[in-house]
Amino acid sequence: MKYPIGIQNFEKIRRDGYVYVDKTPWMWKMISEGSYYFLSRPRRFGKSLMVSTLEAFFSGQRELFKGLYADTVEWDWQQYPIFHLDLNVKKYETKADLEKVLNRHLELWEKTYESPYGERDLEERFLQVLRLAYEKTGRQVVILVDEYDKPLLQVIGNDTLQSEYRSTLKAFYGVLKSCDRYIKFAFLTGVTKFGKISVFSDLNNLIDISMLPRFTAVCGITEKELHDNFDADVKALAEANGMTVDECYERLRQDFDGYHFDVDAPGMYNPFSVLNTLSSQRFKDYWFETGMTNHIFRQMKSQNYSLDMVANEPLFYFQLHILEKGHDSIVQQLYQSGYLTIKEYDNEFKTFFLDFPNHIVKEGLENRYMNYIQH
Repeated sequence: MKYPIGIQNFEKIRRDGYVYVDKTPWMWKMISEGSYYFLSRPRRFGKSLMVSTLEAFFSGQRELFKGLYADTVEWDWQQYPIFHLDLNVKKYETKADLEKVLNRHLELWEKTYESPYGERDLEERFLQVLRLAYEKTGRQVVILVDEYDKPLLQVIGNDTLQSEYRSTLKAFYGVLKSCDRYIKFAFLTGVTKFGKISVFSDLNNLIDISMLPRFTAVCGITEKELHDNFDADVKALAEANGMTVDECYERLRQDFDGYHFDVDAPGMYNPFSVLNTLSSQRFKDYWFETGMTNHIFRQMKSQNYSLDMVANEPLFYFQLHILEKGHDSIVQQLYQSGYLTIKEYDNEFKTFFLDFPNHIVKEGLENRYMNYIQH
Protein backbone atom coordinates (compact mmCIF):
# COMPACT_ATOMS: atom_id res chain seq x y z
CA MET A 1 0.00 0.00 0.00
CA LYS A 2 1.24 3.49 -0.84
CA TYR A 3 1.11 5.90 2.08
CA PRO A 4 0.65 9.63 1.40
CA ILE A 5 3.36 10.73 3.84
CA GLY A 6 3.54 14.51 3.65
CA ILE A 7 1.08 14.59 0.71
CA GLN A 8 -1.92 16.82 1.32
CA ASN A 9 -3.18 17.13 -2.24
CA PHE A 10 -6.34 15.10 -2.86
CA GLU A 11 -5.84 14.88 -6.63
CA LYS A 12 -2.30 13.52 -6.28
CA ILE A 13 -3.41 10.97 -3.69
CA ARG A 14 -6.21 9.68 -5.90
CA ARG A 15 -4.41 9.75 -9.25
CA ASP A 16 -1.20 8.18 -7.95
CA GLY A 17 -2.90 5.38 -6.04
CA TYR A 18 -2.14 6.37 -2.45
CA VAL A 19 -4.36 5.05 0.32
CA TYR A 20 -7.20 7.40 1.18
CA VAL A 21 -9.58 7.13 4.12
CA ASP A 22 -12.93 8.32 2.78
CA LYS A 23 -13.82 11.57 4.53
CA THR A 24 -16.28 12.70 1.86
CA PRO A 25 -19.38 11.81 3.96
CA TRP A 26 -18.45 14.67 6.32
CA MET A 27 -17.51 16.90 3.39
CA TRP A 28 -20.94 16.37 1.85
CA LYS A 29 -22.63 16.96 5.20
CA MET A 30 -21.06 20.43 5.27
CA ILE A 31 -21.97 21.23 1.68
CA SER A 32 -25.55 20.00 1.94
CA GLU A 33 -26.32 21.57 5.32
CA GLY A 34 -24.73 25.02 5.17
CA SER A 35 -22.35 27.47 3.51
CA TYR A 36 -19.84 28.90 6.04
CA TYR A 37 -17.62 26.71 8.21
CA PHE A 38 -14.59 26.86 10.48
CA LEU A 39 -12.59 23.84 11.66
CA SER A 40 -9.93 23.81 14.34
CA ARG A 41 -7.60 20.81 14.65
CA PRO A 42 -3.96 20.29 15.70
CA ARG A 43 -1.25 20.37 13.05
CA ARG A 44 -0.76 17.27 10.88
CA PHE A 45 -4.32 16.14 11.44
CA GLY A 46 -5.73 16.34 7.90
CA LYS A 47 -7.09 19.89 7.67
CA SER A 48 -5.15 20.73 4.49
CA LEU A 49 -6.27 17.49 2.84
CA MET A 50 -9.91 18.36 3.55
CA VAL A 51 -9.36 21.77 1.95
CA SER A 52 -7.85 20.07 -1.10
CA THR A 53 -10.74 17.58 -1.25
CA LEU A 54 -13.26 20.43 -1.26
CA GLU A 55 -11.29 22.15 -4.02
CA ALA A 56 -11.44 19.04 -6.21
CA PHE A 57 -15.16 18.63 -5.52
CA PHE A 58 -16.08 22.20 -6.44
CA SER A 59 -13.79 21.96 -9.48
CA GLY A 60 -16.11 19.27 -10.83
CA GLN A 61 -13.46 16.51 -10.89
CA ARG A 62 -15.89 13.67 -10.40
CA GLU A 63 -13.42 11.06 -11.65
CA LEU A 64 -11.32 11.61 -8.52
CA PHE A 65 -14.25 10.57 -6.31
CA LYS A 66 -15.00 7.25 -8.00
CA GLY A 67 -15.71 4.65 -5.33
CA LEU A 68 -16.11 7.28 -2.61
CA TYR A 69 -19.28 8.43 -0.88
CA ALA A 70 -19.28 11.76 -2.72
CA ASP A 71 -19.75 9.98 -6.04
CA THR A 72 -23.19 8.77 -4.90
CA VAL A 73 -24.73 12.17 -4.06
CA GLU A 74 -26.86 14.37 -6.28
CA TRP A 75 -24.59 17.16 -7.51
CA ASP A 76 -24.18 19.11 -10.74
CA TRP A 77 -20.39 18.51 -10.87
CA GLN A 78 -19.84 21.91 -12.46
CA GLN A 79 -16.72 24.02 -11.94
CA TYR A 80 -17.15 26.89 -9.50
CA PRO A 81 -14.76 29.84 -9.14
CA ILE A 82 -12.40 28.82 -6.32
CA PHE A 83 -10.30 31.11 -4.15
CA HIS A 84 -7.82 28.97 -2.24
CA LEU A 85 -5.75 30.96 0.25
CA ASP A 86 -2.96 28.88 1.79
CA LEU A 87 -1.21 30.65 4.66
CA ASN A 88 0.81 27.60 5.67
CA VAL A 89 3.60 28.26 3.19
CA LYS A 90 5.77 31.01 4.63
CA LYS A 91 7.60 32.21 7.70
CA TYR A 92 6.00 35.49 8.74
CA GLU A 93 8.72 37.61 10.30
CA THR A 94 7.43 41.04 9.27
CA LYS A 95 4.16 42.63 8.23
CA ALA A 96 5.57 42.79 4.70
CA ASP A 97 5.81 38.97 4.65
CA LEU A 98 2.09 38.66 5.33
CA GLU A 99 1.20 41.29 2.75
CA LYS A 100 3.39 39.59 0.12
CA VAL A 101 1.52 36.30 0.56
CA LEU A 102 -1.88 37.97 0.32
CA ASN A 103 -0.72 40.04 -2.66
CA ARG A 104 0.60 36.97 -4.49
CA HIS A 105 -2.77 35.25 -4.23
CA LEU A 106 -4.61 38.39 -5.24
CA GLU A 107 -2.44 38.93 -8.32
CA LEU A 108 -3.18 35.41 -9.52
CA TRP A 109 -6.92 35.83 -9.02
CA GLU A 110 -6.94 39.29 -10.60
CA LYS A 111 -5.20 37.96 -13.69
CA THR A 112 -7.72 35.13 -13.98
CA TYR A 113 -10.75 37.40 -13.74
CA GLU A 114 -9.21 40.51 -15.37
CA SER A 115 -9.62 42.75 -12.37
CA PRO A 116 -8.54 46.41 -12.87
CA TYR A 117 -8.37 47.12 -9.13
CA GLY A 118 -4.80 45.97 -8.46
CA GLU A 119 -3.66 49.31 -7.03
CA ARG A 120 -6.21 49.44 -4.21
CA ASP A 121 -5.95 48.16 -0.62
CA LEU A 122 -5.73 44.39 -0.12
CA GLU A 123 -9.26 44.01 1.23
CA GLU A 124 -10.77 46.16 -1.56
CA ARG A 125 -8.97 44.07 -4.18
CA PHE A 126 -10.29 40.89 -2.57
CA LEU A 127 -13.86 42.18 -2.61
CA GLN A 128 -13.67 43.29 -6.23
CA VAL A 129 -12.17 40.06 -7.54
CA LEU A 130 -14.88 38.03 -5.79
CA ARG A 131 -17.52 40.21 -7.42
CA LEU A 132 -15.91 39.92 -10.86
CA ALA A 133 -15.62 36.14 -10.58
CA TYR A 134 -19.32 35.91 -9.79
CA GLU A 135 -20.32 38.25 -12.61
CA LYS A 136 -18.04 36.72 -15.27
CA THR A 137 -18.85 33.05 -14.55
CA GLY A 138 -22.45 33.39 -13.41
CA ARG A 139 -21.63 31.16 -10.45
CA GLN A 140 -21.12 31.93 -6.80
CA VAL A 141 -17.55 31.51 -5.56
CA VAL A 142 -15.95 29.03 -3.19
CA ILE A 143 -13.48 30.35 -0.60
CA LEU A 144 -11.01 27.96 1.04
CA VAL A 145 -8.60 29.33 3.64
CA ASP A 146 -5.99 26.89 4.98
CA GLU A 147 -4.36 27.74 8.34
CA TYR A 148 -5.87 31.20 8.59
CA ASP A 149 -4.04 31.76 11.89
CA LYS A 150 -0.52 30.70 10.87
CA PRO A 151 0.86 34.29 10.78
CA LEU A 152 -0.54 35.02 14.24
CA LEU A 153 0.76 31.80 15.77
CA GLN A 154 4.27 32.51 14.53
CA VAL A 155 4.50 35.84 16.37
CA ILE A 156 2.96 34.96 19.74
CA GLY A 157 4.91 37.00 22.26
CA ASN A 158 5.56 39.85 19.82
CA ASP A 159 2.77 42.30 20.65
CA THR A 160 3.70 44.74 17.89
CA LEU A 161 3.50 42.19 15.07
CA GLN A 162 0.43 40.60 16.65
CA SER A 163 -1.36 43.93 16.45
CA GLU A 164 -0.26 44.56 12.86
CA TYR A 165 -1.22 41.06 11.69
CA ARG A 166 -4.57 41.25 13.45
CA SER A 167 -5.36 44.57 11.76
CA THR A 168 -4.45 43.26 8.30
CA LEU A 169 -6.34 39.99 8.65
CA LYS A 170 -9.35 41.58 10.29
CA ALA A 171 -9.90 43.78 7.24
CA PHE A 172 -9.13 41.00 4.74
CA TYR A 173 -11.37 38.32 6.26
CA GLY A 174 -14.07 40.89 6.92
CA VAL A 175 -14.71 40.97 3.18
CA LEU A 176 -16.55 37.65 3.50
CA LYS A 177 -19.37 39.35 5.38
CA SER A 178 -19.97 41.99 2.73
CA CYS A 179 -19.72 39.48 -0.14
CA ASP A 180 -22.32 37.02 1.06
CA ARG A 181 -24.33 37.27 -2.19
CA TYR A 182 -21.30 36.16 -4.20
CA ILE A 183 -20.31 33.18 -2.01
CA LYS A 184 -21.47 29.61 -2.51
CA PHE A 185 -19.33 28.02 0.18
CA ALA A 186 -16.54 29.05 2.57
CA PHE A 187 -14.31 26.81 4.68
CA LEU A 188 -11.57 28.08 6.98
CA THR A 189 -9.15 25.99 9.01
CA GLY A 190 -6.75 26.77 11.79
CA VAL A 191 -5.29 25.58 15.06
CA THR A 192 -7.29 28.03 17.14
CA LYS A 193 -9.51 31.07 17.11
CA PHE A 194 -7.93 34.43 17.79
CA GLY A 195 -10.20 36.95 19.43
CA LYS A 196 -10.84 40.40 18.02
CA ILE A 197 -10.68 39.22 14.39
CA SER A 198 -13.80 40.09 12.44
CA VAL A 199 -13.94 36.80 10.58
CA PHE A 200 -15.47 35.44 13.78
CA SER A 201 -17.08 38.50 15.35
CA ASP A 202 -18.75 39.71 12.13
CA LEU A 203 -19.54 36.40 10.45
CA ASN A 204 -22.37 35.28 12.72
CA ASN A 205 -23.30 32.64 10.13
CA LEU A 206 -19.88 30.96 10.33
CA ILE A 207 -20.47 27.49 11.81
CA ASP A 208 -17.65 26.26 14.04
CA ILE A 209 -17.70 22.47 13.60
CA SER A 210 -14.60 21.89 15.75
CA MET A 211 -16.59 20.41 18.65
CA LEU A 212 -19.86 19.42 16.99
CA PRO A 213 -20.55 15.69 17.65
CA ARG A 214 -21.57 14.98 14.04
CA PHE A 215 -18.20 16.28 12.78
CA THR A 216 -15.77 14.77 15.29
CA ALA A 217 -14.45 12.34 12.66
CA VAL A 218 -14.03 14.90 9.85
CA CYS A 219 -10.24 14.63 10.27
CA GLY A 220 -8.08 11.95 11.84
CA ILE A 221 -8.64 8.18 11.87
CA THR A 222 -11.31 6.39 13.88
CA GLU A 223 -10.94 2.90 15.31
CA LYS A 224 -13.32 1.57 12.64
CA GLU A 225 -11.43 3.33 9.84
CA LEU A 226 -8.16 1.85 11.09
CA HIS A 227 -9.59 -1.69 10.86
CA ASP A 228 -11.46 -1.11 7.59
CA ASN A 229 -8.50 0.40 5.72
CA PHE A 230 -5.33 -0.94 7.31
CA ASP A 231 -6.00 -4.40 8.74
CA ALA A 232 -3.51 -6.16 6.45
CA ASP A 233 -0.91 -3.46 7.07
CA VAL A 234 -1.29 -3.78 10.84
CA LYS A 235 -0.70 -7.52 10.51
CA ALA A 236 2.54 -6.79 8.64
CA LEU A 237 3.50 -4.26 11.32
CA ALA A 238 2.86 -6.86 14.01
CA GLU A 239 5.07 -9.44 12.27
CA ALA A 240 7.88 -6.92 11.80
CA ASN A 241 7.87 -6.14 15.53
CA GLY A 242 7.38 -9.66 16.92
CA MET A 243 3.86 -8.94 18.15
CA THR A 244 0.46 -10.52 17.81
CA VAL A 245 -2.10 -8.55 15.82
CA ASP A 246 -4.06 -7.77 19.00
CA GLU A 247 -0.88 -6.56 20.71
CA CYS A 248 -0.09 -4.38 17.70
CA TYR A 249 -3.52 -2.77 17.68
CA GLU A 250 -3.20 -2.09 21.40
CA ARG A 251 0.22 -0.49 20.88
CA LEU A 252 -1.19 1.75 18.14
CA ARG A 253 -4.04 2.69 20.47
CA GLN A 254 -1.71 3.55 23.34
CA ASP A 255 0.70 5.52 21.16
CA PHE A 256 -1.53 7.43 18.75
CA ASP A 257 -5.19 7.28 19.85
CA GLY A 258 -6.93 9.37 22.48
CA TYR A 259 -7.75 12.69 20.79
CA HIS A 260 -11.25 13.81 21.82
CA PHE A 261 -12.83 16.82 20.13
CA ASP A 262 -16.08 16.78 22.08
CA VAL A 263 -17.38 15.52 25.40
CA ASP A 264 -17.91 11.73 25.22
CA ALA A 265 -16.71 11.70 21.59
CA PRO A 266 -14.82 8.57 20.47
CA GLY A 267 -11.05 8.80 20.41
CA MET A 268 -9.30 9.72 17.18
CA TYR A 269 -5.91 8.50 15.96
CA ASN A 270 -3.31 10.97 14.77
CA PRO A 271 -3.20 10.17 11.01
CA PHE A 272 0.36 11.40 10.47
CA SER A 273 1.72 9.11 13.17
CA VAL A 274 -0.32 6.09 12.05
CA LEU A 275 0.70 6.37 8.39
CA ASN A 276 4.37 6.85 9.25
CA THR A 277 4.32 3.85 11.58
CA LEU A 278 2.68 1.57 9.01
CA SER A 279 5.05 2.78 6.29
CA SER A 280 8.29 2.41 8.27
CA GLN A 281 7.08 -0.52 10.40
CA ARG A 282 8.66 1.21 13.39
CA PHE A 283 7.01 2.82 16.41
CA LYS A 284 8.29 6.38 16.94
CA ASP A 285 6.99 9.79 17.98
CA TYR A 286 6.71 11.01 14.36
CA TRP A 287 4.38 13.89 15.18
CA PHE A 288 6.97 15.60 17.38
CA GLU A 289 9.58 15.46 14.64
CA THR A 290 7.52 17.87 12.51
CA GLY A 291 7.94 20.83 14.82
CA MET A 292 7.64 22.15 18.34
CA THR A 293 6.22 25.24 19.99
CA ASN A 294 9.13 26.83 21.87
CA HIS A 295 7.18 29.94 22.83
CA ILE A 296 5.10 27.72 25.16
CA PHE A 297 8.30 26.31 26.68
CA ARG A 298 9.58 29.82 27.30
CA GLN A 299 6.36 30.71 29.09
CA MET A 300 6.38 27.49 31.13
CA LYS A 301 9.95 28.10 32.23
CA SER A 302 9.29 31.73 33.19
CA GLN A 303 6.33 30.63 35.36
CA ASN A 304 8.14 27.59 36.78
CA TYR A 305 5.27 25.50 35.41
CA SER A 306 5.19 21.72 35.90
CA LEU A 307 3.52 19.41 33.40
CA ASP A 308 2.00 17.58 36.35
CA MET A 309 -0.33 20.56 36.76
CA VAL A 310 -2.10 20.20 33.41
CA ALA A 311 -4.86 17.87 34.61
CA ASN A 312 -5.91 20.17 37.46
CA GLU A 313 -6.74 23.39 35.61
CA PRO A 314 -10.39 23.69 34.46
CA LEU A 315 -11.24 25.56 31.26
CA PHE A 316 -14.51 27.01 30.05
CA TYR A 317 -15.77 26.31 26.52
CA PHE A 318 -14.58 29.61 25.02
CA GLN A 319 -11.07 29.02 26.38
CA LEU A 320 -10.66 25.83 24.38
CA HIS A 321 -10.45 27.66 21.05
CA ILE A 322 -10.09 31.40 21.57
CA LEU A 323 -6.78 33.13 22.25
CA GLU A 324 -6.88 36.61 23.76
CA LYS A 325 -3.62 38.46 24.26
CA GLY A 326 -2.61 38.46 27.91
CA HIS A 327 -5.33 36.08 29.12
CA ASP A 328 -4.18 32.69 27.88
CA SER A 329 -3.21 29.90 30.26
CA ILE A 330 -0.46 27.40 29.49
CA VAL A 331 -3.02 24.56 29.53
CA GLN A 332 -5.11 26.45 27.01
CA GLN A 333 -2.14 26.89 24.69
CA LEU A 334 -1.09 23.25 25.04
CA TYR A 335 -4.60 22.15 24.08
CA GLN A 336 -4.73 24.40 21.06
CA SER A 337 -1.32 23.12 19.94
CA GLY A 338 -2.47 19.49 20.11
CA TYR A 339 -0.54 18.38 23.19
CA LEU A 340 -3.64 18.05 25.36
CA THR A 341 -7.15 16.82 24.67
CA ILE A 342 -10.54 16.72 26.40
CA LYS A 343 -10.78 14.06 29.11
CA GLU A 344 -13.62 15.11 31.42
CA TYR A 345 -16.46 17.61 31.65
CA ASP A 346 -18.04 19.04 34.80
CA ASN A 347 -21.66 19.66 33.86
CA GLU A 348 -22.40 21.57 37.08
CA PHE A 349 -19.67 24.17 36.56
CA LYS A 350 -19.59 23.88 32.74
CA THR A 351 -15.85 23.31 32.71
CA PHE A 352 -13.52 20.98 30.80
CA PHE A 353 -10.55 19.08 32.20
CA LEU A 354 -7.73 18.16 29.84
CA ASP A 355 -4.93 15.62 29.76
CA PHE A 356 -2.43 14.14 27.34
CA PRO A 357 -4.10 12.13 24.55
CA ASN A 358 -1.60 9.28 24.85
CA HIS A 359 1.72 8.37 26.43
CA ILE A 360 3.74 9.20 23.29
CA VAL A 361 2.64 12.84 23.48
CA LYS A 362 3.17 12.94 27.26
CA GLU A 363 6.67 11.46 27.15
CA GLY A 364 7.62 13.47 24.07
CA LEU A 365 6.57 16.76 25.63
CA GLU A 366 8.26 15.95 28.95
CA ASN A 367 11.54 14.97 27.27
CA ARG A 368 11.64 17.99 25.00
CA TYR A 369 10.75 20.39 27.80
CA MET A 370 13.53 18.96 29.95
CA ASN A 371 15.95 19.23 27.04
CA TYR A 372 14.85 22.85 26.47
CA ILE A 373 15.52 23.75 30.11
CA GLN A 374 18.92 22.02 30.11
CA HIS A 375 20.02 24.00 27.06
